[in-house]
Amino acid sequence: MKEAILKTNQLTKKYDNFTALENVNIQINKGDIYGLIGRNGAGKTTLMKVITTLTNKTSGEYELFGEKENVLEKKKRIGCLIENPAFFPSLTAYENLKYYCFQKGIADKNVIDEILELVDLKEAKNKKFKNFSLGMKQRLGIAFAILDSPDFIILDEPINGLDPIGISKLRDTFKKLNTEKNITIMISSHILSELYMVANRFCIIEKGKVIKELSKEELDTECSKCIVIKTDDTKKASVVLETNLKTTNYKIININEIRLYDYLNHAEKVSKELISHDITIMGLYETGITLEEYFKTVIKEEL
Repeated sequence: MKEAILKTNQLTKKYDNFTALENVNIQINKGDIYGLIGRNGAGKTTLMKVITTLTNKTSGEYELFGEKENVLEKKKRIGCLIENPAFFPSLTAYENLKYYCFQKGIADKNVIDEILELVDLKEAKNKKFKNFSLGMKQRLGIAFAILDSPDFIILDEPINGLDPIGISKLRDTFKKLNTEKNITIMISSHILSELYMVANRFCIIEKGKVIKELSKEELDTECSKCIVIKTDDTKKASVVLETNLKTTNYKIININEIRLYDYLNHAEKVSKELISHDITIMGLYETGITLEEYFKTVIKEEL
């Protein structure tokens, strides 16, 4: 059984008459890179702020590292980049991190060079912050988040606004932190394709509600090419698929839809077999959607 780093139970946050989070239930396990997906204003930042105690929850509860109590104590094991730290424009990368080491009570300054190398900024250690590109600023923010060796880091929209090279470098940084430093990561974004490259689990949030939580494998299944069978008897149709077409590679989506992941070039054979067993077919077609289309479909279904 995987160790839960974060677990929420009916977590809710209200601002007067506005509900920013409503009964949120998620779980992040040790070793995850957890992608929090949602449109601007969906509740991603609010959830992160509640977890990091930057704002108070209205109701519900959450556990950090398996404990409901001593949340403030456990917070010491968390690094976050939610609101960008105030870096001094005229100081170098090294000098900025040295200042925050002093603030955090970190005596060993050797950690600065190690972290700058980890986020691919070692060559820019003596460059002033005001001369940094957006991607470099984001990586320095991540360096700040991991200064005191956290086990879990929370990053709010670190990818958005970056050019392809900046995204690629951040992607390498995330993977390095996860595999080499064993850091569990929660990353938010409103662009699914960016998160897909690094995350192993995903959560789609809309209007403060969790719509779906799924693994990368489940996401691939949802988006992969398949034959959609619309029928009024999915139970009988599934028997024909298994008995006559010798396949179990299908999924019953609802009472009127089956997705078949075999016979992709032989849809007519599937249709003929089902009809020969008196199964009414209301529709049969091949489909396959992009990650963005899937995200839009899930949001539309919720709305």
